[in-house]
Amino acid sequence: MQLYPAIDLKDGRCVRLSQGRFDEAKIYSDTPSQVAALWEEKGASYLHLVDLDGAAEGRRANGPCIRQIVRRVHIPVQLGGGVRSLGDIEEALALGVSRVIIGTRAAEEPEFVRKAVERFGAERIAAGIDARDGMVAVRGWEKLSQVTAGELAGRMREAGVQTIIYTDISRDGMLCGPNVEATKKLQETAGIDVIASGGVSSIEDLRRLYEAGIRGAIIGKALYERRIDLAAAIQEFQMN
Repeated sequence: MQLYPAIDLKDGRCVRLSQGRFDEAKIYSDTPSQVAALWEEKGASYLHLVDLDGAAEGRRANGPCIRQIVRRVHIPVQLGGGVRSLGDIEEALALGVSRVIIGTRAAEEPEFVRKAVERFGAERIAAGIDARDGMVAVRGWEKLSQVTAGELAGRMREAGVQTIIYTDISRDGMLCGPNVEATKKLQETAGIDVIASGGVSSIEDLRRLYEAGIRGAIIGKALYERRIDLAAAIQEFQMN
């Protein structure tokens, strides 16, 4: 199971939100590139970045910060937040990002994802499915769509996507445990790799995901609050 330390960017800082609420951002570092280097030092082989300003505003708001991170580490980086056009994807890839996550646009226009996969390759494109009570949320989680997570996952598979990042918004940043059942069901239904995001709070949470056969897990607040030792987690779930 691939582990992804998360770095959420807001105003050039490393922060964590609770259930996506921007008014409850907790700042962990003014130098995200140092945080990235720390996770790499502890054995991370892939990083997960989110441009929170981009997600809310629909534009690349933390480009210089993202470039600093990519230049600082020697491991691949995936980026989500504010990806609305093919130009946005090109811009992210030009920053040195290895994989771009399409969220809002995937829910609103699956055909756009198909075009992105055709143009950039499936290895460069992932779909972000963020759900609240099973319904997909868009526009920085501010708006609920009429599409279920399962329906969108099927559309993403048809569009050629090989990887989905699935976030249960109600659990994100809450340290209350991931929604293992929903994540497993989504992976089985979609028939493609699913990365679990939201709620991971302990080694036991990771073990439940691992035993359920989930392909990847994003770890955020649990790392910053020192509830999970990244090196130990990598040794147990990624190296075996």
